[in-house]
Amino acid sequence: MKKDNHGVSFGVIGIVIAIGIVYGDIGTSPLYVMKAIMNALPGSHPYYVIGGVSCVIWTLTLQTTVKYVFITLRADNNGEGGILALFALVRKKFRWAYIIAAVGAATLLADGIITPSITVTSAIEGVNALIPGVSVVPTTIIIIIALFAIQPFGTAWIGKSFGIIMFLWFTMLAVLGAYNILGHLEIFKAFNPYYAIQFIVRSPESLIVLGAVFLCTTGAEALYSDLGHCGLKNIRVSWIFVKSALILNYLGQGAWVITRPESSLIPNINPFFAIMPEWFSGIGVLMATLAAIIASQALICGSFTIISEAISLDLWPNIKIKYPTEIKGQMFIPGINYILMFLCILIVLIFRSSSNMEAAYGLSITVTMLMTTLLLFLFFRIKKVSRIIAIPITIFFLMIESGFLIANLQKFEHGGFMSILIAGILFMIMYSWRNGRRIKNHSVTYQRNDALIPLLDKMSVDHEIPKFATHLIYVTRSKRFDEIESKIVHSIVHCSPKRADTYWFVALERSDKPYAFNYKITTFVPQKIFRIDIDAGFKLGMKLDKYVHDIARKMEMNHEVDLCSRYPSMREKKIEGDFKYVVVERIASGELDLPVRQSIILSFYTLIKRLSTSDIQILGLDPSTVIPETVPLYRTKKQEIENNKSLF
Repeated sequence: MKKDNHGVSFGVIGIVIAIGIVYGDIGTSPLYVMKAIMNALPGSHPYYVIGGVSCVIWTLTLQTTVKYVFITLRADNNGEGGILALFALVRKKFRWAYIIAAVGAATLLADGIITPSITVTSAIEGVNALIPGVSVVPTTIIIIIALFAIQPFGTAWIGKSFGIIMFLWFTMLAVLGAYNILGHLEIFKAFNPYYAIQFIVRSPESLIVLGAVFLCTTGAEALYSDLGHCGLKNIRVSWIFVKSALILNYLGQGAWVITRPESSLIPNINPFFAIMPEWFSGIGVLMATLAAIIASQALICGSFTIISEAISLDLWPNIKIKYPTEIKGQMFIPGINYILMFLCILIVLIFRSSSNMEAAYGLSITVTMLMTTLLLFLFFRIKKVSRIIAIPITIFFLMIESGFLIANLQKFEHGGFMSILIAGILFMIMYSWRNGRRIKNHSVTYQRNDALIPLLDKMSVDHEIPKFATHLIYVTRSKRFDEIESKIVHSIVHCSPKRADTYWFVALERSDKPYAFNYKITTFVPQKIFRIDIDAGFKLGMKLDKYVHDIARKMEMNHEVDLCSRYPSMREKKIEGDFKYVVVERIASGELDLPVRQSIILSFYTLIKRLSTSDIQILGLDPSTVIPETVPLYRTKKQEIENNKSLF
């Protein structure tokens, strides 16, 4: 089996896996797209139906195939895709682009909340049509709860069957579509873009219909987001099969509507289930339910990935991430999982039917696509793509997506406000977090160790200073071994002098390799003052307490440090000395003089930090060994230097 440039396997297995992972959202759109179009059309006259189906075909062609499959997939960040991966490629030159990325990520997450609700509800409505006694809302909620409940155990065991099920699903879509096309070959006129253009220009309901048409491409962003999991070649090759199956099914549904004009008089009839032969209905409904569950699962995992990327890009608070399997893409974020579950259930309870959810669906993802287009233009600038090419491409897709945005804005007061409200809250969290950290980081200073190390050496034997700990440990974010944060100096020297027998400064980084564990020891004063730089695999987690103890014991075996207690009564029994961690948090002080806007942002940042996971939990520290401490957040570096100038 061949591999692409990033080590992703390419071949039949890779293609099948891509079908299972990438196309859950876009692959389940036939469940509700044609139904939404029918509800928006003024009638089932062939002119309207062919025009609506033509809009679907050319939306899939221009928006999904050309923009995402042909162009955007080329913008990979070491094999990874998605709007935040695209932002990572341009952020060094265009730092302000974080606003575009935050808007795009927030609206993508909001869409990910509504998608499980509408797909599962649509499938259960099909079950209800087959078995009238099935209650749609309670059954949908039970399935949603079950989906989120299995996340802590990992979904690798489910993922192995995704590809086969989705392959059968798309095969079913194609066969059902082809079967119904035979009844009315006139539907093939939909391939002619003339009918789409004429429909948009002449039909007074075109804006409403376009809002429904857009639902056919809402999963296009997943093509890009899942690039790292599936690989460029697998996605491109599998898309040929997937797009063919989708178009055949839409054509089949359109043909069914044309040949049954009376269907337009039946409220909320779903052509997807109606085109099935009666003997096949049970199988079709079962497959639809399975496909809806797979689509929902993929979007839940995608939400975890977005949050993980946002954390690494400093757009989200550092919360605890678990890895139930050995695959990095398989992650679980407890807090996000249960918030998503609550919001999905809330959506189901508020809207109660897929028809009502259609009003809330699609608006937010339109904004995501617009943001991706803007970032793509910045990527063209980075890659020095000729403006003669970059500008027309950007304008072309901005015009298409702006048209869809205007169309989807018709949904705002009918439910679209819900997704925008959720996206707005998520954006404010990202904006406040990034800018709050920037305000705090503006006052962060680093000091060379030249003066501090000799002082600590003297403090360790100054018995006039009360002993604080045998081993005193600080976590540093300084990348240089010869520098340390001023807040740590403030804690050790100014806040309350801390005498210890051994001082440790530890820097912890997470590696992309699951079980990698490397460390480097810098000895400032033998037996007394050390710095440890740890590189731990993501699967190992943040277990700082354990790492430090394990490394210290190895150092003791090499006679580099003495871990025994210095108290004679305890040393006689060879009892290990105590380890104490000091976690220093900067807080706004009375000396802080900020503009009103920055004060508000910092207040939001502080609130978010209090509600999110604490540094003690993130680092995996035993709370009984931790001393939380605060130092003032100085307005300028000059003030902090003045505060610590006595060291020099």
